Parts: sequence; structure tokens; C-alpha cells
Amino acid sequence: MPGPKNPNSEDSTPESEHQELSGDRKIPAAVIKRLSLYTRALQNLERNKVEKVSSTELAKELGLNSAQVRKDLAYFGQFGVPGFGYPVGELRKKLKHILGTDRKINVALIGVGHLGKALLSYGGFNRQGFRMRWAFDIEVRDKTIGAEKVPVYNISELEQVVRRENIELVILTVPAEAAQGIADRVVGAGVSAILNFVPKRIQTPPHVKVHYVDLAIEMESLSFYLR
Repeated sequence: MPGPKNPNSEDSTPESEHQELSGDRKIPAAVIKRLSLYTRALQNLERNKVEKVSSTELAKELGLNSAQVRKDLAYFGQFGVPGFGYPVGELRKKLKHILGTDRKINVALIGVGHLGKALLSYGGFNRQGFRMRWAFDIEVRDKTIGAEKVPVYNISELEQVVRRENIELVILTVPAEAAQGIADRVVGAGVSAILNFVPKRIQTPPHVKVHYVDLAIEMESLSFYLR
């Protein structure tokens, strides 16, 4: 049976309404998401041999303002030196540690349809530390998918593989009617994070974090600006 609904699951309501708990402080989910943007910008700077960056320069890279950058970083401690800025490489390492992406995270995708195949073919996940090396489907048509040759297992092997490979995060791209049942199975096997592309709410225990990605909602919100 499904566990109680997770109050920390994210949906399409304004980001400022969601809070992430970190120690004794509540950090807005929007700040957590911006940390990922900062690490990408810092990565690009590092590739270009840039050794230091100011909050103004970092803000300009992302279309933000410098006060926002300083406020975001202040949630996690003191970074940088007044009059000098932030050491690019050092700051990137610290932010990756905060995000938990300074280690390899095992990821599985469930539902190898058109969207699932597209996600499996994207190489960016692996470059950012997410080891997407497992896929599951009810019918195994292709033994491997994408340039990374991700093996596709029958869904009957789900719990066995999740436990054996210590898979922590799963991506759901299954039919809506199958989403809750699959979520129950992976949670029971030890998964603690779900990225859900299915346009259906799922119930999980409080310790399981669920993020929702609904492309139709994102497009509808953009259409507002086209009127």
C-alpha cells in the first residue's frame, strides 16, 4: 500500500512556497535550484581558465543580480574574500559538495518509450555525476539504449537490480496508470528520490523526495507571455 503523502514533494506551484530543510534552517527550493546554475557557470569559467569571479560577474552570467547571488550563498556559509571575489575552482567544489554531486549517484530510468529513450541518450547526466546505467520496461525491445549503451531490464527484475546496484534515484516515464505502483515498488526497494515525468501525483513516505516535471504545464505557463 502507498505510504502517506510526502509534504516535501514539489509541484508546479510557485517555487517560493516550497522549503528545503537544511540543519535547523529552512532554505527556499528556488535557492537549491540556483546552486545548480552556479555550478554550471563556474564549470564554464573553470574551463576557460578563469581563477576568480565576483558576485557581479557570476550574476551577469545567469541573468541575476549580485545581491541575489550573495544572499543565496550566505545560506551555506562564508564564501569568497572581500575585494577579491570567489575562487572559481574552490567555490564549485564546495557547491557540488552541498548539492551532493561530488560523488557518483546511481540512477535508473523506468519506462523506455520515446521520452525515456531521449533521456537515456543524453550524455549530460553522466558528466554531472549521475550514473544512469540502468533502464526498465515491460517489454525489452532493445538490449541497450543510447551512446552509453544503457542495458534495459524487464520490469520484473526491478527490485532485484535496484537493491543490487544501490540505485538511489529513479526517473519515471511510465504510463500514468502505472506510476503509483512503480513508485511503491522502488520505494520498497530503497529508492529515496524520484524524478517524475508522469502527469500524475504519486504518494510516497515522508523520507522520499519527489520532483515533478510536466512539460505541458511549462509550455502553458510560457504561453501566457505570448498573448
